[in-house]
Amino acid sequence: MSSHNAFPDRLPPQIEGPSAWFGPDMAARSDEWLLHFTETELAEIASASLAYGEADIASMRREDFPLPSLRPRLQAILAELLNGRGFVLLRGLPVQRWSLRQSAVAFYGLGLHLGRARPQNAQGHVLGHVKDLGLSSDDPRVRIYQTHERQTFHTDSSDIVGLLCLQTARSGGRSALVSSVTLYNELRRLRPDLAALLFQPLATDRRGEVPAGGKPFFEIPVFSWHAGLLSAIYQRQYIDSAQRFADAPRLGAETVEALDLFDALSNDTRLNFMMSLEPGDLQFVHNHSLLHDRTAFEDWPEPERQRHLLRLWLAPESARPLPPVFAQRYGSLVPGERGGVTMVDLALNAPLAVD
Repeated sequence: MSSHNAFPDRLPPQIEGPSAWFGPDMAARSDEWLLHFTETELAEIASASLAYGEADIASMRREDFPLPSLRPRLQAILAELLNGRGFVLLRGLPVQRWSLRQSAVAFYGLGLHLGRARPQNAQGHVLGHVKDLGLSSDDPRVRIYQTHERQTFHTDSSDIVGLLCLQTARSGGRSALVSSVTLYNELRRLRPDLAALLFQPLATDRRGEVPAGGKPFFEIPVFSWHAGLLSAIYQRQYIDSAQRFADAPRLGAETVEALDLFDALSNDTRLNFMMSLEPGDLQFVHNHSLLHDRTAFEDWPEPERQRHLLRLWLAPESARPLPPVFAQRYGSLVPGERGGVTMVDLALNAPLAVD
């Protein structure tokens, strides 16, 4: 099969390696991916965040946030994200003792040691807030992270997504992960005819965040095989809602069947697993080899106790090559400069208040 995204004449082989994991096995190996900051590392983070002072967060550079002893560990974590299991959970940032600003500065500075921050919406926010704003995803302008609804398994539009948990919900809101490599292997084993359909371009709704001169949807396959690597991009609700555009290619019955099987496998507890994020937890996920989900949640009535996470979309300079079709969504294909919501003349900013 060629590296471009024409319909494949044959499927890629079954994929072996550390990215092809099963949820229950991975859950049992939490000592490999649930890591704790040392006292030395926490002191280093605190020192760097206080030294940054009141400067503009969005203007921070990696060298503005020195982490001499932690940096080698972060480099090893980055290699594991990009070439290994694809995720990590770092525990112990003292967000309940720190101000929101110090927590945000620390998170942003840590993230810069993994990659460059990319804008997450049409407002140019490089620091996102994941919070229920009382909205509904039935509104085609709303993105699901702004609601309390279940997100369903999906990828974000960046190489790596990072989350910092500040507050947890009253109930629910658990994080779920599944390997898109394992999903492919299972689809290939069960229904290779349907697996092949997911290498064809599908229209996905941009939810109103349309680049200049662009369509209100992009057309990228769920699976792309490029440079010997399988990369996935997926958000079922947005594939379905793209059908509202008259010029979007229609979803055929077989393609819907393929998507339904993809979803059923994603939701299979033999493939996925869940974790609960605590205040001070940082989760980083590689979007090209994993899908992530969040269960629906019920929040606290008091505003100051409500579920609140900060989010980063990161572009590592050592990231994998992506096929040309990804440029529709990622803008550039250059590692370190790609991903996010790419609009003309977007002024990057890092708001501490939730819109």
